[in-house]
Amino acid sequence: MTQDQTSEQPVDTSPVDGAEAAPAEAPVAEAAEPAPADRIAELEAQVAKLKNDVLYARADTENVRRRLEQQAEDRGKYAVSNLAKDVLSVADNLRRALDAVPAGAREADEAVNSLTVGVEMTERELITTFERYGIRRVAALGERFDPNLHQAMMEIEDAAKLEGTVVLEMQSGYTLHDRLLRPALVGIAKGGPKSGGGNLDTSA
Repeated sequence: MTQDQTSEQPVDTSPVDGAEAAPAEAPVAEAAEPAPADRIAELEAQVAKLKNDVLYARADTENVRRRLEQQAEDRGKYAVSNLAKDVLSVADNLRRALDAVPAGAREADEAVNSLTVGVEMTERELITTFERYGIRRVAALGERFDPNLHQAMMEIEDAAKLEGTVVLEMQSGYTLHDRLLRPALVGIAKGGPKSGGGNLDTSA
């Protein structure tokens, strides 16, 4: 066979036995876009959630603000409570001094009268100062026993008084604004007519 005849033979391009032809690449499917109505509904739901979150956050902030304001107000109102409790003993001693003056002694002795007047003025000035800071004396004598304001120390037979009426005040009680600073130590009547309130609780 000549050289020219060899070069003219066709080239066999068929696949080799056992080898498979590479498959053609499948076209990539594009992601389906949501319908406009679905997208709008989704956005509206997100907006509604954000509005609720803002409302809750605003409410929480307002509650914290009010709580802090109340705490600040309470600190201002009750800051003197410890000092007031200590000063109450001064008021007690002034009252004891006045109660200890014998009947008729003021008229009989000018010095006793002058001293008594001075103690009375001091007591009035102290009470005025108390009131300026919201400290007020608890009503007791003749009042119905109130365990929120009074502490019963004894029961006293008195058929003329309603049972549970305060007939003796051994120590004055005081409030600081709307809080009890110290209960009044009292004696209450028993043996008299009963009120319609049922049994009297003197456990305070």
